[in-house]
Amino acid sequence: MAIPYSYSLRNLWTRRLTTVLTASGMALVVFVFAATLMLAEGLRQTLVATGSYDNVIVIRKSANSEVQSGVERAQAAIVESLPEVAVGADGQPLLDKELVVLINLVKRGTTKPANVVIRGVGSAGLALRPQVRLIAGRMPRSGSDEVIAGKSIAERFQGGGIGERLRFGMRDWTVVGTFSAGTTGFNSEIWGDADQLMQAFRRPVYSSIIFRLRDSSEFERVKSNIEGNPRLTLEAKRETRYYADQSEMMAKFLRILGLTLTIIFSLGAVIGAMITMYAAVANRVIEIGTLRALGFGKASILAAFVLESLFLGLVGGLLGIFCASFMQLITISTMNWQTFAELAFSFSLTFGIAGKSLLFSLVMGFVGGLLPAVRAARMNIVEALRAT
Repeated sequence: MAIPYSYSLRNLWTRRLTTVLTASGMALVVFVFAATLMLAEGLRQTLVATGSYDNVIVIRKSANSEVQSGVERAQAAIVESLPEVAVGADGQPLLDKELVVLINLVKRGTTKPANVVIRGVGSAGLALRPQVRLIAGRMPRSGSDEVIAGKSIAERFQGGGIGERLRFGMRDWTVVGTFSAGTTGFNSEIWGDADQLMQAFRRPVYSSIIFRLRDSSEFERVKSNIEGNPRLTLEAKRETRYYADQSEMMAKFLRILGLTLTIIFSLGAVIGAMITMYAAVANRVIEIGTLRALGFGKASILAAFVLESLFLGLVGGLLGIFCASFMQLITISTMNWQTFAELAFSFSLTFGIAGKSLLFSLVMGFVGGLLPAVRAARMNIVEALRAT
């Protein structure tokens, strides 16, 4: 015979203060667990969203990023002549030869510098990235010392606003526009004319080539042609794969850090739940004996106490996820370990993260309540009824 669920819930309500404190401790652990996963997911989404599945990025073999890559002009000409490259409405190839370098800029309101990506683009740069749109000012004139800044750069770095000037490459550059790239990493970049930037930084080679495929299914053939050409020392990746690789190291570090902190905090939460449930057993010895005398078996007693502990875990999990959801309103910045550049991104809560967090909280509740429940179920009926 099973004990009604309402019995367990009423007992938790009777011990309201203890229930709230225990559930709050679990909520804190779930908050840390969920926030860490959200941080890693936000970084991954920001970088993956930066790329397009139909775009191919070509860099030097063994280069981990565009910053470390070099593509000679002769090699760029060979890639540009590939028949798989899509053609735009103007009849020109949808291909851009780009330069990517790092500079130091000082953050607004501080004296702290950070690395910022400078990207030299050509006429097809915007066409290849439909997520990028100008939100203020105008586009830089070709062949001029003008640049446009990503929204994150304009807000957070000195000299990044419209009309302000930046000093790098031994030249002064005027910011004439601000662009938004949605939730992508381009928001943390400054764009200018590729030829002018190559002259300023004395770079005789491009960093990368990006182009759109005429047919997305032709990627494997294009990749084989580029990487198998003896005149080229290049490798090709889908742009989405390239940016996913950029997030891998940092996201892995965040997950390991979060797991470590969660394990430490969860031990405290589990011990707290266990103490709470042991106290509940000690205060209800006569009650347990009465239930056994009425015909409720050991399994029913065990299930009732485990249910109480699981409910504590459920409440703590829901509360922790609710609090963690507000972290999505926060934008943070960190260094991308692949490019060593500043990258701004937000926390991201997904159904998968919410499910994992809720499961984790239920596991904490189960582990914390199992031993006290076993003790309650194994009580001798006569000794329990004699207790005072």
